[in-house]
Amino acid sequence: MAMAEVVLFHHALGVTAGIEHFADMLRRAHHIVHTPDLFGGRRFDSIAQGMSFIEETGFENLIDGGVHAAEQLSPDVVYAGFSFGAMPAQKLAQTRAGARGALLFYSCAPTAFFGPWPVGLPVQIHGADADPYFVGEGDLEAARELVEQTESAELFLYPGDQHLFADNSLPSYDPAAATLLMKRVLDFLAER
Repeated sequence: MAMAEVVLFHHALGVTAGIEHFADMLRRAHHIVHTPDLFGGRRFDSIAQGMSFIEETGFENLIDGGVHAAEQLSPDVVYAGFSFGAMPAQKLAQTRAGARGALLFYSCAPTAFFGPWPVGLPVQIHGADADPYFVGEGDLEAARELVEQTESAELFLYPGDQHLFADNSLPSYDPAAATLLMKRVLDFLAER
């Protein structure tokens, strides 16, 4: 029997084999996992290429595409996202009534972007402590502010400087960090 339903948004490289593997690991733990493809099947070899596509397509357009994809599902889900995908996940968690939780990987926006954080909504934020994107672009600061604002928020930092460290299809994959991240995610979902 399924324990939680998860909407999992991909990062700037698209729905990689590593994203699918991550989703399959959650499915093996009896969770229902949806992986909307916000890029229409496109895959990129670098974060820079993916970000160029995002900028050309429109950051807000793609986030809205994620919101639209989730609106086809029941509202009582956990929203999760990797890097760029954390933005639609966070927006949905903050604005769509009925959310059961949020999992933000490698990214966190200031809550003011989407309004106040819902009272009691649990969230985990995961990132590498020397990731130039997560640390250098303000995400770590936003994550710490969220943890200070709500008792239901947890921030987990992993040693390293790789951004997409839990995607086993990429050179940035860190098996030790990814294993610990998955354990924490499964513990979180078991309570939803």
